[in-house]
Amino acid sequence: MAGPLLEYETEMFLSLFSTDGLLIAAEGLGIDRILLHFMKVYSEEGSLVLLLNTTTPEQEFFTEQLRAEGVSHLPRTINSDVPSSERYHVYTQGGVLFVTSRILVVDFLTDRIPAHLISGILVYRAHKIIESCQEAFILRLYRQKNKTGFIKAFTDKATSFSTGFCQVERVMRNLFVKKLFLWPRFQASVNSVLDRHKPDVVELHVHLTPVMRAIQSSILDIMNACLKELKRYNPTLEAEDLSLENTLGSAFEKTIRHYLDPLWHQLGAKTKSLVQDLKILRTLLLYLTQYDCVTFLNLLESLRSSQKNFGSNSGWLFLDSSTSMFVNARSRVYRVPESKKKLKVGDVEEKPSVSVPLKRELVLEKNPKWEALTEVLQEIEKELSSSEHEPGRVLICASDDRTCAQLKEYIQKGGDSLLMRLYSRTVGKDECVAVPEKTKQGNSRPRRDVRKGPKDKKDKNLARNTKLGAKKQRASLTLTQMVGQQKEAEVDQLGSSGDEREQDEMQEVKDEDVLLNLTSDSYYGVLQEPMTVIHPLKGCSDPYSLARVLKEVEPMFVVLYDAELSFVRQLEVYKASRPGKPLRVYFLIYGGSTEEQRYLTALRKEKQAFEHLIREKASMVVPEEREGRGDTNLDLDRSQEPAHAAADTRKAGGQEIVKEPCRVIVDMREFRSELPSLLHRRGLDIEPVTLEVGDYILTPEICVERKSVSDLIGSLQSGRLYAQCVSMSRFYRRPVLLIEFDPAKPFSLVARSELRQEISANDITSKLTLLTLHFPRLRLLWCPSPHATAQLFQELKHARPEPDAITAQAVTAESDVVEESVDLYNPGPYDFLLRMPGVNVKNVRGLIKHAASLAELLTLSLEKLGEILGSTSNARQLHEFLHNTMNVASVQKTKQTKY
Repeated sequence: MAGPLLEYETEMFLSLFSTDGLLIAAEGLGIDRILLHFMKVYSEEGSLVLLLNTTTPEQEFFTEQLRAEGVSHLPRTINSDVPSSERYHVYTQGGVLFVTSRILVVDFLTDRIPAHLISGILVYRAHKIIESCQEAFILRLYRQKNKTGFIKAFTDKATSFSTGFCQVERVMRNLFVKKLFLWPRFQASVNSVLDRHKPDVVELHVHLTPVMRAIQSSILDIMNACLKELKRYNPTLEAEDLSLENTLGSAFEKTIRHYLDPLWHQLGAKTKSLVQDLKILRTLLLYLTQYDCVTFLNLLESLRSSQKNFGSNSGWLFLDSSTSMFVNARSRVYRVPESKKKLKVGDVEEKPSVSVPLKRELVLEKNPKWEALTEVLQEIEKELSSSEHEPGRVLICASDDRTCAQLKEYIQKGGDSLLMRLYSRTVGKDECVAVPEKTKQGNSRPRRDVRKGPKDKKDKNLARNTKLGAKKQRASLTLTQMVGQQKEAEVDQLGSSGDEREQDEMQEVKDEDVLLNLTSDSYYGVLQEPMTVIHPLKGCSDPYSLARVLKEVEPMFVVLYDAELSFVRQLEVYKASRPGKPLRVYFLIYGGSTEEQRYLTALRKEKQAFEHLIREKASMVVPEEREGRGDTNLDLDRSQEPAHAAADTRKAGGQEIVKEPCRVIVDMREFRSELPSLLHRRGLDIEPVTLEVGDYILTPEICVERKSVSDLIGSLQSGRLYAQCVSMSRFYRRPVLLIEFDPAKPFSLVARSELRQEISANDITSKLTLLTLHFPRLRLLWCPSPHATAQLFQELKHARPEPDAITAQAVTAESDVVEESVDLYNPGPYDFLLRMPGVNVKNVRGLIKHAASLAELLTLSLEKLGEILGSTSNARQLHEFLHNTMNVASVQKTKQTKY
């Protein structure tokens, strides 16, 4: 990946280097190369540059690349492992720094970072910079304290700007940049460079088998029926977004949730079931083309066995298309001889009697792409043997880890062996099967290189550092998790296929030394000559693992078993950066399939997104003060939504009224949320400290504990919220429980069908009711968003004294230091007194003044109690409760009557 920039990349770099701006490039065009070049320029002691929005694997990769290029002042990471006392020293050493957002916000607010020394900020994944996020808060604090440093932002997700009103302009506003740089794949300078160094591309349109095509047609018919039902039950949904074409795309689930989330609690069981069914059907489509016939049938059978969960609501399993799909899926794996078919009556799944065992003849239809892959590998082997080139290297790229494991076994052992193993472990575990003659003979010759030892020095190094079963960071199987109905035997396809298979492979390595298992993330070494490795396109924990593979292996041939738009572009850049070196790309795709449609839809949507951005850029009105280098940018004016204490800053009678400070003390852990950013935006000064009691201290009397809905439910069930309310009530006169929820994601603490009139110990609403009864001074605030919370905090602080950070920090659950404003009464007797008949919040304080203890309360007469409580009836209730004796005999008699 590292190395000199291409011509268009140099143009991208120089345009952004000369001025602040937002750079949006097409996916796979090498935006990380541009960022790396900026990091290389600023990796010196004379500059302090902060890099935002990067993950730990990305930070490690960038550092590794800079080290390889000879950069001496490498980037450093500031996270929770670096003590706060040492952070200022690290900042003053300069260079590029990776800093976690929460730490950087706190350091800006506490002036622990020398803001005036910062040369600039680089922002990765700029499409995620929304107004309330931590990075936007950091940029606002930075621009308020530093008017000269630069801000440069990068992203390759053009489709993220195609939704919402003026989305790109809002992102640029939060970034404080005026310039927008667009670099689509169809840009003239990009086209000229990449077309000049085009790889040799061989497109292989593989045909689906007739049975696969029939299954695909059945699935599409069922999906169409589900979509029509969904529109019928929800006529307000956008018809365009619910088209069959969009259903195939990866973003469909996000789209459907966007429409249905606000109404989810009001939707009927039918609609929810249809959404779940569409999810399953999309998975079936993927399995059909991605995996073998046995895996697909195993998924179908598991769905049928769990039809109580999936079929009872929508009933798509009972459609004619579903029956046809099951019949065709079974016909790909096995067939039942005519003489045995009479044993089956009614349902296809009916099992035969014990006396007459059912024998199936295996068909085991191979995946058509397997045959195409075999032809490609034979062509490569033939070409390499007839040429005098250096030893060739082959990279096979498949979609995920499971596909890679299957391809590895197919290349080494053949398709028949793979399918027989899968069948015996899943569908035919307890079946008697008749193996066809051709399967017994093994007509598919496994490809195995029996020549020992690597030929060149690089091969020797790779083989020396490798062992079979080397540790790989396995990606989680999201597809299996999505369906949730896979049998454990199906997961065997992930590479380790049982103890016997592992022993066989270990023996092969020991005897022949022909297999390579490289140590990069999720690599599969297959053949020694020509050196062939398989790598997944998705699911790797290292986002740059494919870039590492291209650099380490330097393949002459790349086989795209599955199509991935970003990697196709990555290969174009790889070829252009190595002029003169041959690269042939074999592109395997099912012609006329949903796989091809998904790829073409992704291309079309990115093209439309860039066209939309080009039109928006042409009509965009950017104010001159957007960058905030002067004092006229309203986004930096914290008084645009002023706190009441700081509201009147206008000149009256020629004299400017001095703005009074308005301060909120915030717990350090709360900086993971967006509320502190919005409070600061409203003109409130934020003072970050570590609090043991409460999350926000608004005044010396008001302490706020903030909970999301999920946190509220968890804290109520664990009892933690009770302890927190006890602490707040003891040390603050006005304890507040703030419950924040998202208006776009409705909730209910309890289902409507489970609402009870009486209090139940297991009910969430009952627990919340008991909490308010137990803590009468506790106030509950329900806020639909952090914006509403910020406004509410502003109003609660109006005309009230400011809190003290040192005092708030000194308050702990075991603290003996209590302020004068807080009640000095023992909480146990106080709570007991409140629960006595005739005692309430209004009269309890007068009662406490006249009785120092509960024992002294017993000495007060009825007349005295009436004077204290101010009510004869309340006095009578309390006096009778304290002095009347219980009639034990009548109670015992009542018990005997009951039992």
